[in-house]
Amino acid sequence: MQLQQLVYFVAVAEAQHFTRAAEDVHVSQPSLSQQIRALESELGAELISRARGNIALTDAGEALLPLARRILADADTARHEVQELVQLRRGRVRLGATPSVCTGLLPDVLRAFHDLHPGIQLLLEEGGSHDLVRELARGALDLALVVLPLPAASPALTTVELLQEDLVVVSSAAGPRPGRGGRVRIADLQSEPLVMFRHGYDLRELTVAACRAEGFEPSFTVEGGEMDAVLGIVRAGLGIAVVPSMVAARTGHGLRTTPLAKPGLRRTIALAHRSDVDPPRAAREFQRVLLASRADTSPPGT
Repeated sequence: MQLQQLVYFVAVAEAQHFTRAAEDVHVSQPSLSQQIRALESELGAELISRARGNIALTDAGEALLPLARRILADADTARHEVQELVQLRRGRVRLGATPSVCTGLLPDVLRAFHDLHPGIQLLLEEGGSHDLVRELARGALDLALVVLPLPAASPALTTVELLQEDLVVVSSAAGPRPGRGGRVRIADLQSEPLVMFRHGYDLRELTVAACRAEGFEPSFTVEGGEMDAVLGIVRAGLGIAVVPSMVAARTGHGLRTTPLAKPGLRRTIALAHRSDVDPPRAAREFQRVLLASRADTSPPGT
């Protein structure tokens, strides 16, 4: 059974005339009659009585008519839904990001995307890069903002580098400034109590690796927190933390920011998606907005 056959059948039922029905659906009368006969043959029942030139629905035709109208209405609804999705009136973007990126980079981009496409649902999942890569691989995310380099055992992903960001030290504004001369060396962290993120945070791994490269293990006063918790603990004066500069710029009152001495620490943020599957249209549009936002706002060298 084909949708076009149902269109022809409904047209004949409503016009009660084969020629007028053919004109209504813009097809020749013989073609319309042929398709009606094919539909009757497939269903095994006569649908239209053609006795002495009078057109009337048989019992089978009367039973089929409301069903045919419903099927055609559902098909039209499906067509409309798909067209809305293609035209970015509806849809969803499943986006993953590290917590620091959620705090620093994403709010303005999400605002810009929502203003352009208010009908698209934004689903945000926070996690470390390792977790986000795993979610991409199993198809639970369309896009993810991750820290490069990716784990060695990562699945085939396409990445687009967005920015390189300096890391800085945040401390309580009520306490002494860490380091000397307005900057903090990595070696200075040996004598500073650190508030450290939970395992799985890229910032934790990067900070600990930098300390070990200087020949010492960092000392933690509190560890295991998420971004907001770490900032709150630092604000309370229990230690210092190494965070991205974009996060430090949004911390508000109660915290002091001190840059790291050269060469410092930097991290690379990239947008990733699976290489074997094209992201949905809405996700591709989000990627376009994100890249345009970075092009408009990033100064040279960031």
